[in-house]
Amino acid sequence: MNDLKDYIRRHSRELGIDMVGFAAVEDRGPEGDRLAQWLSEGCHGTMAWMEKNRERRSDPGLLLDGVRTIVSVGLNYQTPHAHPDTPGTGKVSRYAWGDDYHEVLGRRLDALLAGIRDRFPEVQGKVYVDTGPVMEKAWAQRAGLGWQGKHTNLISREHGSWLFLGEILLTAEIEPDVPETDHCGNCTLCIEACPTGAITGPYLLDARLCISYVTIEHRGPIPDDVTGRLDGWLYGCDVCQDVCPWNERAADCGEPAFEPRKGNVARDLKEVLAMSAEEFRSAFRKSPIRRAKLEGLKRTALSLLEAGRQTEQTNKEDNGT
Repeated sequence: MNDLKDYIRRHSRELGIDMVGFAAVEDRGPEGDRLAQWLSEGCHGTMAWMEKNRERRSDPGLLLDGVRTIVSVGLNYQTPHAHPDTPGTGKVSRYAWGDDYHEVLGRRLDALLAGIRDRFPEVQGKVYVDTGPVMEKAWAQRAGLGWQGKHTNLISREHGSWLFLGEILLTAEIEPDVPETDHCGNCTLCIEACPTGAITGPYLLDARLCISYVTIEHRGPIPDDVTGRLDGWLYGCDVCQDVCPWNERAADCGEPAFEPRKGNVARDLKEVLAMSAEEFRSAFRKSPIRRAKLEGLKRTALSLLEAGRQTEQTNKEDNGT
């Protein structure tokens, strides 16, 4: 259906979507087997929902009956700001500086699917923006958007890894695009830079050691393997992406929704500890930071303050004061 493919490409640009590609559902690779191995090794930590939905992640037909094509899209979120090195603050991952991308990109994909249904009423579809069991990075690579780097994030030759991903599953059979190939080469900067050693080898990530997982998804005390190695991160972590050479090429997105909200690049840790539930809801309304919950945010803030005190005490002892 070339008319449908042309329409999707054209309308996605009109909606402000930066990248779009197409993959045939029948062209599945070995990702399902790799996921099963990763889960069996416990690398998902406490994210039990990943194991529960394993079969659905491996088979898009269980998500939409009669699915033939997966439309993968990418939305650039690079903005010209950097984390300050301010004592007493905790860094926030770039993806959470502005509005919740699930809503921003979700609205655009809903509008795209509505247009498809209006012009091609025989086609059924379903939208996902990190909200369901879709192996989005694997499908994005197969659709030609980029490749999964050694840090396991998707990298685009044009936009680097500062990309939000989303999908539309369609029952229409659309000519697939050429899959992207790997362009990491011999580079291992992301592996070497990871503060906790969470990237245990090329293309292998142990979530239990990942600062992003620990500060966002993990409930309860910070694991001993990560305590003291948070590297100043309050919510998420960008280290493996910050050092990626491909991100030197990334252009600014120009999207107002992804501009940093006040205090969202680096949060004052004592202010976080003093936050009430109402202040938390107000400060992070329509923000990804809600995912960590107030209890999790305070837990991490307390750990960072303790690490800062220990560092200060060590420095004093080293200086003989």
